[in-house]
Amino acid sequence: MELGSICNVLLGIFGVLVVLRWVVKSANWWLYETQLGEKQYSLPPGDMGWPFIGNMWSFLSAFKSKDPDSFVASLVSRFGQTGIYKVFMFGNPSVIVTSPEACRRVLTDDDCFKPGWPKSTVALIGKKSFIGISFEEHKRLRRLTAAPVNGYEALSMYTKYIEEIVTSSLDKWTTMGEIEFLTELRKLTFRIIMYIFLSSESEQVMTALEREYTTLNYGVRAMAINIPGFAYHKALKARKNLVATFQSIVEDRRNQKKVSVPTKKKDMMDALIDVEDENGRKLTDEDIIDILVMYLNAGHESSGHTAMWATIFLNQHPEYLQKAKKEQEEIVRKRPLEQKGLTLKEIREMEYLSKVIDETLRVITFSLTVFREAKKDVNLAGYTIPKGWRVLVWFRSVHLDPEIYENPKEFKPSRWDNFTPKAGAFLPFGAGSRLCPGNDLAKLEISIFLHHFLLNYQLERLNPGSPAMYLPHTRPVDNCLARIKKCPSSSV
Repeated sequence: MELGSICNVLLGIFGVLVVLRWVVKSANWWLYETQLGEKQYSLPPGDMGWPFIGNMWSFLSAFKSKDPDSFVASLVSRFGQTGIYKVFMFGNPSVIVTSPEACRRVLTDDDCFKPGWPKSTVALIGKKSFIGISFEEHKRLRRLTAAPVNGYEALSMYTKYIEEIVTSSLDKWTTMGEIEFLTELRKLTFRIIMYIFLSSESEQVMTALEREYTTLNYGVRAMAINIPGFAYHKALKARKNLVATFQSIVEDRRNQKKVSVPTKKKDMMDALIDVEDENGRKLTDEDIIDILVMYLNAGHESSGHTAMWATIFLNQHPEYLQKAKKEQEEIVRKRPLEQKGLTLKEIREMEYLSKVIDETLRVITFSLTVFREAKKDVNLAGYTIPKGWRVLVWFRSVHLDPEIYENPKEFKPSRWDNFTPKAGAFLPFGAGSRLCPGNDLAKLEISIFLHHFLLNYQLERLNPGSPAMYLPHTRPVDNCLARIKKCPSSSV
């Protein structure tokens, strides 16, 4: 065959491949955009990626690399600093919002937006949990659970228990040698939330449940591939095991009530079983179990991770550590001699420690996004979000925006001195009617832990240069392998 003929064949093959790639890349455009008619021309800029996979591959690749922010950075570099981008993620045509104004609007406008979590996530957390129920059901259940979790009386009551378990755990850790600091903190915060909801402190039950939750969380941010060996498949099995355990606990508690067997104290499980609406309708077992799955998960993961990162950051910045420690010493110094332990009033006077916690929440951004769905066609920032499309509120971009926070990846508690971020610029617990219901409890746990740690203990990391991983949540690869030591001048 002549050289010219070979070149023509190669050019032909190359042309076919180019056309084929264009056709494949255009599949999502044809499936989801052309159906919108004239509205497609007012969609936000963006790229809907490959068929079925969409942008998930680039998202997962970025968050499994050393630079998770490269995912959104790629959209910005290609389409400009618009703060809103069309994508195809978690099986749905979606819009990512990254500006404070857009994030606030999506989170607070209940007339235009409702929860839009992926079906795969709802299958793991539960269709009767807060992420799956209607606005009216959410309001009713939030009223029920708010006071027992975040109310002043409840927080005052929990303070003593949290302090006891924190001090006993810290003392125990000093005798254990090398520990995974994050793992032990998650066990600690899990024990606290178990006490609040189930009055249970069974080590065997807690260890088993905490292990299942770890598996569950790895599946929440994974691709929904229900095939053995994949994270989502393992997470579904974990969900099944959790449901079976909680079903047994619910049945036992209902049987106790039938024969009037008193419990140690009235906990959240009792409240969920007893509550009824104005028509006498009570929660079903499925309702209660899904609420437990959600609350016990959210109630320990964020607190454990935040306490770990706050400790690490303070350890890396001795000047901040000394300032935080001095504040705690002053609180103890001013305490009446007859007072034993912390009070909620003292915790609310920890001004500098509160800044340390807020700065940790900002830098780490435990939840990188939440999901909403447009209830109707919505105009946002000059673009159209079609009815039924998902909206991903990208907290990470807001918290690390250099236009809002100078040197945003730098841990600097003093940035909060006389600084109130504009609406939508600080969203560690979300916003609007679906603001995280356990936010005050989480900050209480972290404050009590840091109070005692700063006064009496030191962190010695064994791998201070351990790289971070970002899914399902930001953490050191080694789970912060460390030794906990008592301070030479410890008051313990």
